[in-house]
Amino acid sequence: MSRFRRNKTVPFRSAGELDAMAAAGAVVGRALVAVREAARVGVSTLELDEVAETVIREAGATPSFKGYHGFPGSICSSVNDVVVHGIPDRSTVLAPGDLVSIDCGAILDGWHGDSAWTFGVGELAPEDEDLSEATRLAMEAGIAAMVDGARLTDVSHAIETATYAQSARLGRDFFIVDGYGGHGIGREMHMEPFLANEGDPGKGPRLVVGSTLAIEPMLTLGTADTSVLEDDWTVVTDDGSRSAHWEHTVAVTADGPRILTPRP
Repeated sequence: MSRFRRNKTVPFRSAGELDAMAAAGAVVGRALVAVREAARVGVSTLELDEVAETVIREAGATPSFKGYHGFPGSICSSVNDVVVHGIPDRSTVLAPGDLVSIDCGAILDGWHGDSAWTFGVGELAPEDEDLSEATRLAMEAGIAAMVDGARLTDVSHAIETATYAQSARLGRDFFIVDGYGGHGIGREMHMEPFLANEGDPGKGPRLVVGSTLAIEPMLTLGTADTSVLEDDWTVVTDDGSRSAHWEHTVAVTADGPRILTPRP
């Protein structure tokens, strides 16, 4: 059940409802693993979309993305300078060294799971490896901040702080994509509140046991600025630099953060 205490808490669910969300999230995890296994040189992003949809539907679930505001795919397939919301098609064929971000969602018994990860096709350039790793670690920092009693922007601040820490550790500039971030999730895929990937701590609604958020940092190697292509979906970096995107659906529990989109 999704409740606001006069808008002072992030919506929260019962233990049983979290288990139901985890069942949906496990379907997403299996779909992502299957897509990564299929992502080889010469494979189109449309073929990857078909792999994901097959896994989701064979599990008795429904793709969250397909038909969402008219989106045509079961995954968002974002390659190289595409940040998010890339539309799967026959003409985008994977090549050696491509940096691929796959975002996937599934609905099972009315509950949503939403997750994304970035990987390479073959061997990646060192800067692309670092970009993906920094984005993953920023996500993990956000997950670690999902504790009872924290405020929403504590998660944002953790993501931002980790991004700068990885920049210092790796000797590279990473940029947090402006205007995009995570979100509440439950019986709808996108719910309030919006979760920025940067900001001062100690603000916004409070996290309580059962609160759920999709945590999803998006980092680039060159700019925080992006544009949307004419298809009204595909978001690209303005300077053509590469981007990475990692995401998990996460719940607050009495024992710490619980990832609801596990990957086998």
